[in-house]
This record gives sequence, structure tokens and C-alpha cells, in this order.
Amino acid sequence: MSYTVKITISLKEGMLDPEARAIQHALSNLGFATESLSTAQVFFITMDVPSAGDARQRAEEMCERLLANPVIHSYEIEV
Repeated sequence: MSYTVKITISLKEGMLDPEARAIQHALSNLGFATESLSTAQVFFITMDVPSAGDARQRAEEMCERLLANPVIHSYEIEV
């Protein structure tokens, strides 16, 4: 069966996010005051696996082995 997995990878709390800081500054210059801003990467991956549990497990392996650095990133998986 085919499952699509959404993986959201973001920096852990306390990690510097220069991209977010630059965007927040630019928004402020345009008149959009923000209290906080952070960035994240989102991946949509479709895979052919027997169950949703298998899709989640494969996505977890992808994050641990390639997509995320566990020292600085956290991730969320939605099947």
C-alpha cells in the first residue's frame, strides 16, 4: 500500500537560526512586527509499505540516518 509521510525538521530550542533572524528583521522593516520566528524544512515522501506503522518506522530511520542531525534538530512525522 502507498503512504505519504510528512516530515518536519526544525532546530531544537536554543539553537541559533540565522535564516529566521534575517526573515524576522526583513518583516520588521516592512512593518510586520513579530514576537518570534523560526524556520523548518518539510519533506513529503511517498512510499510503498505494508502499513502506516511501517511508513512511520521508515521515516524515523530516514531522519536518524540522513535528514536530521539529532544534536541540533528535532523532527515530527505524520503519516
